[in-house]
Amino acid sequence: MIELRHLRTLSALRETGSLVEAAEKVFLTQSALSHQIKDLEHKLGLDLFMRKTKPVEFTTAGQRLLLLADDLLPQIRNTEREIIRLAAGAVGRLNIAIECHSCFQWLMPSLDRYRADWPEVELDLASGFNFAPLPALRSGELDLVITANPKDLPGISYVPLFSYESVLAVSNHHPLAEKAFIEAQDIADQTLICYPVDRDMLDVFVQFLDPADVEPAAIRHAELTVMMMQLVASGRGVCALPNWALDEYSSRGYVTAIPMSESGIWCTLYAAVRSDQADSKYMMDFLVTARETSAATLVGIKQTNQKGEPLRAPEDCL
Repeated sequence: MIELRHLRTLSALRETGSLVEAAEKVFLTQSALSHQIKDLEHKLGLDLFMRKTKPVEFTTAGQRLLLLADDLLPQIRNTEREIIRLAAGAVGRLNIAIECHSCFQWLMPSLDRYRADWPEVELDLASGFNFAPLPALRSGELDLVITANPKDLPGISYVPLFSYESVLAVSNHHPLAEKAFIEAQDIADQTLICYPVDRDMLDVFVQFLDPADVEPAAIRHAELTVMMMQLVASGRGVCALPNWALDEYSSRGYVTAIPMSESGIWCTLYAAVRSDQADSKYMMDFLVTARETSAATLVGIKQTNQKGEPLRAPEDCL
């Protein structure tokens, strides 16, 4: 009754958030995709998603099938990889640069898993903090750049990995720790602790302070996340970090994490690749592996559609 094509269709619908884009992703017309879903719903006797909602909201039955898809489809892909390697041999190069200091937390497990699946691919990793990685990607020195700041460059494609909330870390005894959310003006008299990068690479400036025309009283730089947390915990400043990077410290009561603005500051992390390499098997598989590993290991992130917009989690609909 339930076929792999059904699971692929529902997975595409969750990722894209619309019937039109899902149909394109699985190479069907919208009419054929709708007919496929209605036929499955008829056989099951249950609706799989709510009609006329945007983005798509899945019913309990639909969510259960998505869990099955998340379990089975990676296994199918693993088998396909093995067959591809047996048939032709997979060789390639994947030189990666990172513009995100805290990305090592999920990237290293991704690389370990990918290396086991693609031993023929040469892997290398570089920091993108001290040079401009996107021009290096265009010139062929790099093959992939992890960035939260996509720029419109010829020949470069951006694949969204996941969305995250940028939150403010303060000392547990800080006056701001009692607030439900932070306003930009709250930081005007604070020391803001940042990574030593240009401010246009920092979400707290680009999406929070600069639009409000607010400057912190002082800026202090720190290379390591754990160093930033020690400074914050001792009351020497505040800092903004991705929710998943801050979780291990706030969940243990080391610091307090507070949303920035009432609606929160949501950002998307992308993989930048050369457009002519985006469809290569080993590149596509790395992107799938990175998305699956981050979803399994990081707290508080959201999946995105193909435009990089965060999808609503089921609990957001309650």
